[in-house]
Amino acid sequence: MSDLSEQFKFFDRSNIIGSDQTGASVLGVLSVLLWTTMRVVAGLGIGFLLGVATGLFSRYNRIFGNLSLPLVTLLAPISPVAWLPVAIFLFGIGNMPAIFMVFVAVYFIITLATLDQIDNVPISYIHVARIMGATRRQIYTRVILPSILPGLFMTLRLNLFAAWMVVLIAEAVGVGSGLGQIVMLARNTFNSSLVFFSMTLIGLLGFMLDQLLRIVQRRLLWWLDQEGRK
Repeated sequence: MSDLSEQFKFFDRSNIIGSDQTGASVLGVLSVLLWTTMRVVAGLGIGFLLGVATGLFSRYNRIFGNLSLPLVTLLAPISPVAWLPVAIFLFGIGNMPAIFMVFVAVYFIITLATLDQIDNVPISYIHVARIMGATRRQIYTRVILPSILPGLFMTLRLNLFAAWMVVLIAEAVGVGSGLGQIVMLARNTFNSSLVFFSMTLIGLLGFMLDQLLRIVQRRLLWWLDQEGRK
């Protein structure tokens, strides 16, 4: 327990490396966890919404698709880590570089997954909607979108773990606080206890966010049963 209290001191931003301060509290740990979680959730949410919107509108509007899809396929293979200098150049030091990198890690994958999901919607669904008099917009909003959301949520959950890796790298370099900075501090000071403590926190937070996404998925996709079937 005393060793755990020693690790808490590294999460208190009032302490300075090399000083004699001994401030340590659970609130400091919770503050660091909250900031990291906020960056992950914000980046995931923005990337998911814009990715789905880009994919849908690319298929809905041919001109927009012809203009945007070459750019998406060109930028998609670039590693999110390579965007870190761009993020710092655009947003400086703070929350935005980390959020931007999580966004980049998710946006292109969700966009391409949306296009693939749209192309694999059963054609019978669209024929039935047309027979019932649905407009093109209604087909996209009431037939195609509900059909592709289950697969897109699964893609988002799989990319949650990639988002965690990206935000930790961003925090270690371009943000003033967060778990990534703690991990970098543990590495630089050869503090093995802090390394394992940080790894435990990262694992627990990743598990909790995955469970949260499952709850959101069940609430939003109300037309599916508990096993994910239509």
